[in-house]
Amino acid sequence: MRRIHIPSRFVLPFMLMLGACMPGASEMPTRAIMASAPQSALPPMKSFSTPRPERPVRSNRDIARDFLELSFQLESGRQLPALTRFEAPISVRVTGTPPASLAPDLNRLLHRLRTEAGLRIEQISQGEANITIQAVPRSAIRAALPQAACFVVPNISDISEYRAAKRSAKTNWALLSERRKLAVFLPNDAAPQEVRDCLHEEVAQALGPLNDLYRLPDSVFNDDNVHTVLTGFDMMILRAYYAPELRNGMSYNEVAARLPAVLARINPAGEHVSPMAISRTPREWIRAIQTALGPGANPIQRRTAGAEALRIAQAMGWTDHRRAFSHYAMGRLALANDPNGAQEQFVLAERYYAQTPGTNLHRAYVASQLAAYALIHGRGEDALRLIGPYQNVAARHENAALLSTLMLLRAEALELEGRVSEGRTVRLDSLGWARYGFGADWAVRAKLREIGSLSPLKGKRGAL
Repeated sequence: MRRIHIPSRFVLPFMLMLGACMPGASEMPTRAIMASAPQSALPPMKSFSTPRPERPVRSNRDIARDFLELSFQLESGRQLPALTRFEAPISVRVTGTPPASLAPDLNRLLHRLRTEAGLRIEQISQGEANITIQAVPRSAIRAALPQAACFVVPNISDISEYRAAKRSAKTNWALLSERRKLAVFLPNDAAPQEVRDCLHEEVAQALGPLNDLYRLPDSVFNDDNVHTVLTGFDMMILRAYYAPELRNGMSYNEVAARLPAVLARINPAGEHVSPMAISRTPREWIRAIQTALGPGANPIQRRTAGAEALRIAQAMGWTDHRRAFSHYAMGRLALANDPNGAQEQFVLAERYYAQTPGTNLHRAYVASQLAAYALIHGRGEDALRLIGPYQNVAARHENAALLSTLMLLRAEALELEGRVSEGRTVRLDSLGWARYGFGADWAVRAKLREIGSLSPLKGKRGAL
């Protein structure tokens, strides 16, 4: 791992203008950021109400393996010597200048952590907290870490402290014996969904595991960043992380010895599910994916790296979501120069996702690409068929940017089929979700123009 040992995420649905994390030398969570205007001439912003997480259906032996790898490694592969966590109760305080959307999103997150993960966690309004969530301008975050949009760091509470501390033992995760004070830095001038996604990811890592695993299809602890709010699997991991059978300072072997009993208690159904054999994820594949879809590479380097990632996936014999993601990445890279070739890659991605349980959200992203291709070629009925199953999927996973994108694609497809009035209604209904997902009026209108341009009934053709 790099010098300061700060967990990072790098994410890839950037084609839909969703939050995208980029790999950095400091394993720092980074995301694509958009400004959010304080006032809007568009319809009122919509937000999600009751969470609908899906409980994981997998063997406790598999969950134990994932727990240990998530909890005793950093993203670089470096081992952590001991389990560290907070001693309950855990206090959270918001400082800085938070956007209006942060308070309700934080309240919902804390409620979920209490009810689903069983944590004793409360927000305080003054005094020193265990977790300080500081909302600052993006420029302040970039000044601290140029490619970061949000990050978590131990033993400080203000971003002004970070520059001097970032290469010191003070912020080295591997040297912690217990978590007492951490800071989460969020942008206060990004789209509401961007802020919320950062909130979920960084608070989860502040509380629990610091690693990410590409093999997890249903978790925010995955560098593909398809999931942006904590899943049922994530809540189970956090519940196990704070189980009374475990304690600060336990070694890998000590936790491994107690974990089966913990999981049998909190997930009895998992005792009756057969374990799955899942191959390792080579560092070479991870590096290739990061080069292909992260920052700093030119188009030729990206395409070369994407081809290498796919070659490795094929050589590993993968048929799961990692193989699908390799094809998806190649499709994204081919869009500008070879749209037909991109379409072939998206079809292959869908084929592998379809045979991997727990990948409906992944398939929703692929469906958006396939539907866009259908629109460009005037096939409105095909686009409607592709989009149909996935609006509810996007809503269930609280992804307003994806939901509004699917709705806008649906509106164009309806108009292609001559259902103009229905299309206008769907488009209008999408705008409240787009305001949460994309933020500022200009960003929402840019998405409207981008998707509108796909239709042969309108201006220049484009691509998502």
